[in-house]
Amino acid sequence: MNHQSFLYYDTFETPLGPMTVLANDEGVCRIDYGHYEDRLATYQSWKKKHFLKGELVYDPEHKYVAQTKQELSDYFEGHRNEFHVPLNCYGTDFQRQVWRTLLHHVPYGETRSYKDIASSMHAPKAIRAVGGAVNQNPFSIIVPCHRIIGSNGKLVGYAGGLDKKQKLLEFEKEHQTIKQNQ
Repeated sequence: MNHQSFLYYDTFETPLGPMTVLANDEGVCRIDYGHYEDRLATYQSWKKKHFLKGELVYDPEHKYVAQTKQELSDYFEGHRNEFHVPLNCYGTDFQRQVWRTLLHHVPYGETRSYKDIASSMHAPKAIRAVGGAVNQNPFSIIVPCHRIIGSNGKLVGYAGGLDKKQKLLEFEKEHQTIKQNQ
C-alpha cells in the first residue's frame, strides 16, 4: 500500500503537556504525548514500517487535525466523554481488534484489566498479546489504554507515564460523578 498523500500534523497544549496529532485525508493516524520535533524519529520509523511515502506537513487547520484538537479540548474541559474523529489504524489485525475493543468496551470513568480485554475478545489466553497491543496503541486518550490496569488493580505501563495515567483516571472519575449528578 503506497500512499503518496501528505501526513498533516500539529502540536498543541493540554493539561498533561504537549500532544501531537498526525492525520491524513482518511483520518487520524496517531496522537502522541510530546512535541512533533521530539517525536520525529518515531514518526519516520512508523512511516517506514507502514510503507507510507507521504511528506509530513505542518497544518493545524487540516480537518482531522483540527477536529482532534477540538475534541480533546472538549474532553479536558469535561464536556466530552466519547470521540467521533475518524481513526486511520495502522497495525496488525490483532492490534486493531484490541484497539477497537478498548474503544467500544471500556467506558469513560471505568477501568478494565488486560484479562478483561482478552475475555471480551473471546481470547482469554491472549493476555500478554493484548498487553503488547495496548502498549502499541497510537491513539493516546481517544483509544483509552489509560483505562487498562493490572489484574491486581495496580496501574501498569502507559506511554505518557504513570503520572499522566493516574491524572486521566482521576479526571474521568471526577467528571463521571459530575455528569451523573446533573
